[in-house]
Amino acid sequence: MKSAAIMVLGFFATSSMASADQPGPDWMPMEQVKAKVMESGYTQVTKIEADDGRWEGKGIKNGQKMEFHADPKTGLITREKPDD
Repeated sequence: MKSAAIMVLGFFATSSMASADQPGPDWMPMEQVKAKVMESGYTQVTKIEADDGRWEGKGIKNGQKMEFHADPKTGLITREKPDD
C-alpha cells in the first residue's frame, strides 16, 4: 500500500513538472521577445526561458550582466537587475 501511494505521488509530481515552465499558447514567441529585449538596450541575450508565467532571461546591457523578466504577451521588460 505504501509503495502504491509513493507511485501515485511520483506520477503527480512528474506530470506537473512536465507541464511547468512551458510558454502559453498566447505568448509571444521567444525570438520576438529576444528582439524586444535587444531593442530595449541589451547588446546580448545569453539566456531566455519560460518560468513562473513569464519570460526570464540574462544578458548584457550597458556592459553589465543583467537578469530580466519580460511580459509573456508583449515581450516588454517588466523587471531587470544586475546579475550577481
